[in-house]
Amino acid sequence: MRVLGVDPGLTRCGLGVVDGSGGRTVKAVDVGVVRTPVDAPLEQRLHVVATEVAAWIARHRPDVVAIERVFSQHNVRTAMGTAQASGVVALMAAQAGIPVAFHTPSEVKAAVTGQGRADKAQVTAMVTRLLRLTDKPRPADAADALALAICHCWRAPMLERMAAAKARSDELAKAHKARLAAVAKGRT
Repeated sequence: MRVLGVDPGLTRCGLGVVDGSGGRTVKAVDVGVVRTPVDAPLEQRLHVVATEVAAWIARHRPDVVAIERVFSQHNVRTAMGTAQASGVVALMAAQAGIPVAFHTPSEVKAAVTGQGRADKAQVTAMVTRLLRLTDKPRPADAADALALAICHCWRAPMLERMAAAKARSDELAKAHKARLAAVAKGRT
């Protein structure tokens, strides 16, 4: 499975592509950061992010795009920009027919480091180690994007099994309700 991980942001939007071959084996394919000038109009900044993400999708052909779920932040302005960038990334994936998965920061940290409250230095160190990189990905947004991709590679099989189990459970419940209704109807 090839995953494009995206750490959304307007000033810096981290992008990382990872190949997962089942189990815990992951391999880095590419990593980078889209930067936009803080003094540019919002629509131009979003256009730059959209254009770059579309180019990464075309170049790397990921099976899924994993985006960090916007979490409440103290700075509303920063949260808004992050949410807007996240929406543009999801739109670019949808236009390319690629599914999108959202993961919270704590899910990503827990998957990569073993603890949901890890700091950026711990995440960067583990990403470097897990992907056997010679240099740490910089800035932290790049490392976070790779961490998102790794997280999805590892969590996707479990999430798929849970969804299949829920679908099967829903089918069984529906069949059971139908049998109960038939029995009740036969009694009246």
